[in-house]
Amino acid sequence: MSSLTSSAPVRGLKIGIIGFGPFAQFLTQTMIKQGHSIRATSRSDYSEHCARLGIPFIRDMDEFLQSDNEVVLLCTSILSLSDVVKSMPFQCLKQPTLFADVLSVKEYPRDVLLQALPPESDLICTHPMFGPESGRDGWHGLTLMYEKVRIRNEAVCSGFLHIFASEGCKMLEMTCEEHDKLAAKSQFLTHTIGRVLAEMQIEPTPIDTKGFEKLFEVKESVANDSFDLFNGLYVHNRFARQQLKNFEVAFDGVKHKLLDRMNE
Repeated sequence: MSSLTSSAPVRGLKIGIIGFGPFAQFLTQTMIKQGHSIRATSRSDYSEHCARLGIPFIRDMDEFLQSDNEVVLLCTSILSLSDVVKSMPFQCLKQPTLFADVLSVKEYPRDVLLQALPPESDLICTHPMFGPESGRDGWHGLTLMYEKVRIRNEAVCSGFLHIFASEGCKMLEMTCEEHDKLAAKSQFLTHTIGRVLAEMQIEPTPIDTKGFEKLFEVKESVANDSFDLFNGLYVHNRFARQQLKNFEVAFDGVKHKLLDRMNE
């Protein structure tokens, strides 16, 4: 567990966000409230939404990277990350910049960014373990996982982490590898079970137990996420593949026990 606390000094950062979907919009609202200067770019047109938030929307990536960002926050989907990074004209950067990501897998964005970023750019990999639904009433007690992959400018890095610490997040520092090992056993497994239940088309009944109600909540929660996210959790987390095999073996084991008892 990190020793970072919410009492760190506050300074408004210039933050550029790439990929301005619902999760990025959710983070942006808190960043604006804290006094940070935000600008966004995305493949889809979010100019009207940005105008309502009072921040600039920059369609041209050259112009976006030239706009003196201290932090560039990647909020793309897992599956689109590589193409987005390959299309970025890093020569347009005017200063050493901290790059951060919020993807639900961690080894993959770390490796993609280390290969592509200029050597003078810093890199921190993060995973906020919450979203617009679970964080709608605030972030207090919710977890932010992060790894300082390559940091020279500690002030900017601390300022970025303070966005989450100041909201009361539990700041959990761990390696990208350890994150992916744990996420395969928790987040990916949850999505797998939820997808299976969705395929079964389970619905509430008049005699539901508390256990079934929780299963239905898992199914409904997963249904709010795209299949691309589930696909990304599998394709780009090397530990998820073993977890799926473990799930299949465990299911077959339970099934065989039932059949053996029935035959007895």
